[in-house]
Formats: sequence, structure tokens, C-alpha cells
Amino acid sequence: MNARPITFLCLASELKGTPFLIEAKRQGCRTILVVAEAYAQAAWPWDSIDELFRMPDLSRRPDIIHAISYLARAHHIDRIVALDDFDVETAADLREHLRIPGMGHTTARHFRDKLAMRVTAREKGILAPPFSPLFNYDDLRAFMAEVPPPWVLKPRFEAGAIGIRKAHEAQTVWRALDELGDKQSFYLLEQFVPGDVYHVDAIVWEREAVFSRASRYGLPPMAVTHGGGVFSSRTLPAADPESQALVGANRALLAALGMVRGVAHTEFIRSQADGRYYFLETAARVGGANLDKMVAAASGVDLWAEAARLEIANVRGEPYAAPGDRGENAGILACLSRQEWPDLSTYNDPEIVWRLPKPYHAGLIVASPAAARVAQLINAYAERFARDFLAVAPPKAPTRV
Repeated sequence: MNARPITFLCLASELKGTPFLIEAKRQGCRTILVVAEAYAQAAWPWDSIDELFRMPDLSRRPDIIHAISYLARAHHIDRIVALDDFDVETAADLREHLRIPGMGHTTARHFRDKLAMRVTAREKGILAPPFSPLFNYDDLRAFMAEVPPPWVLKPRFEAGAIGIRKAHEAQTVWRALDELGDKQSFYLLEQFVPGDVYHVDAIVWEREAVFSRASRYGLPPMAVTHGGGVFSSRTLPAADPESQALVGANRALLAALGMVRGVAHTEFIRSQADGRYYFLETAARVGGANLDKMVAAASGVDLWAEAARLEIANVRGEPYAAPGDRGENAGILACLSRQEWPDLSTYNDPEIVWRLPKPYHAGLIVASPAAARVAQLINAYAERFARDFLAVAPPKAPTRV
């Protein structure tokens, strides 16, 4: 009698992680997708999904615990997978409740709660901007007296730059806290550090980062989210000193935060003042905004597919072999567009390997063995995007990174 197939229960608050589902099915696994109602009719890879269940809100407890516990009566669930950042903590709670292996609640907080990740990073000697919780007002007053502005008021559980507010004086902070009322404890205050922002995308197996790619944003994500503009990023060559410093800092961070296996997306800022790299935030998931496609264009590594491969290896008790990096370079551009379906036909350089198929968005990825060529194209295209497509006012909510 054949052993039953591995069963993944995947949580999706948005349309994310389709390569995970495809790779899991390709390797003979059963896939159960529990999706937020708003995305139930999205372009999922239906041939790779065995069962689909809809819920109004995947984060609502105890509803999600009751629903998944009910499913477990008829399904042997081997692993629970979060396909969106907002599902990371929900997946951890479900693993704890059903006693399914994987990241538990305490570790998940390190990758979802901006305060938890900062406190732990500071305890482990990881460099981060000065920050203060918003619990005790005497402590907050002391922080604002000791740490010069500007500061940023950050929601602890949002993704990317969503909900961040900048303050140049204490009175602005106090007014914001009055507006937040009882919700203010779900925020933190941090010194704003000007500089260039980077991200490191990594695969972790048995507490070791076995694959890493460092990249540099054009405009910082916070600037794009709040001020508009063209979003961009490009990979750094592995031999670049910046890349080596970032990969090393990320390796130390993920070990400090307790990641055992999975894929992580971490952001750092290099301070204009002292040239050092400061930790900004991390997430236990593949980076959004199509950054995974940029990494794949440069390295040949599909982070979502590797997330499936390492989970399957763990269930089977087999070793996981990290994929080789082909060592090329890539860059991505994207912006909100004035046109529903922008015409990118005049963008026809042979280095273009992907175009963004999304209404009211313009986007593309370029790839080349030469880092200088990627930088040249990204810089030139960013100016053209601003002229040809860039919308003054966004038609919908900003993309999470």
C-alpha cells in the first residue's frame, strides 16, 4: 500500500505564492488553499490546487482556528504554509494549536512584530536605529529628549511602509497618539535614519542561510509609498563589498531571530551619516512587489519553488540542497500608471525578460551578465516611466514590499 501524499494547507490573504503551489503539486503533494474571499476568483494555478476553501478574513480568531480544526477531521495536514505576510502569525498560531511542525508563535513574532524584532536584534547586538515602545509616557519623553528628530511612527504589524508617519517635533507625536487612542501600543517610535535602503532575500535550512542575494532599492519604499514615484531595485554582484556586508549582517540577524528554515526578506539602510548598515525589518516570507522575479532573473533561483522544496525535504526527512546561483544581475521597475494597460512596446531592449501584467501598473525586469548594463537601463527607464506612465494619484492601495 502506498504512503499517503504530503499535504500542505496554504493560507492566502492575497494572490501570492503560486510557484509554491505549482512546485508542491509537481512533486506529488496535495495542496489545500484557504483563501480570503476577495481573492477566491484570482488567477490561481487551479491545476495545482486539490481543494479550495474561502473565508471572509483569515486573521480572525477564533474563526480560523475552528475552521482549520474542522478541516483536520478529514485531512492529515503535514505542514501549514503562509503565502502572504499577514498570514505568517496566523499560520504560526494554527501550528501551535494543531501541534504541526514549523515556526511557532514566539518566533513568528520576530518576523511580524516590528517591536519584537527590534528588541531581540538589540539584545543580540544587531545594529538598528534607536527606537521606543509606546507603553510608558515617561520612557517616551526620555527617548524624544535624548534622540533627535525626525522620527517615524511605525505600526508594529503592517507590512513594508504601510501606515508609517514621519514627525519632526514631539507635539506631532503626541497628537498622533491622541488620534490612535487605545491603538497606540500597536505602534513604535523610531529615529529616522537617512540613507540608501537595501534588501537581502535568503533561503534558510537548519538555521543556516544557504542562499542569499543582496539588492539595492532606487527610491526607498517609504518614499514611493508616501510620495509616489517609480519603484525600483537591482541586485548587487556577489563580490561587491556592499553585498558581502549585507549578506553577513542578514545571516547574523536571522540566526539571532531564530529562523530554522524557510525564506526571508530583510531590509537594511546604510546611514548617510556614518556609512554603517542598520537593520530596518524582516519577514519570514518571499519578498513582495515581484522582487522574487527579479532575484530569479539574476540567479535562476525561484524562491517560492525553493520554499516548497525545503518543506518537502523536511517532511520526508531528507537533506535539502540549495540551488546554485548563476551569478547574473537584474533590476526591476514599477509604478502606478495613468493608463489602464500602458503600452511598453517602445521599451524593447533585449535585456527585458518580464513585463508586469497588471491594470493601472507599468513594470518590467531587465537582466544581464553585466551589472553596469542593468544599472544603465534601470536609471534610463526610471526617467522614461515618470514621463510616460506615472500616475499623480494612485487608483488603489500601495503595493506591499
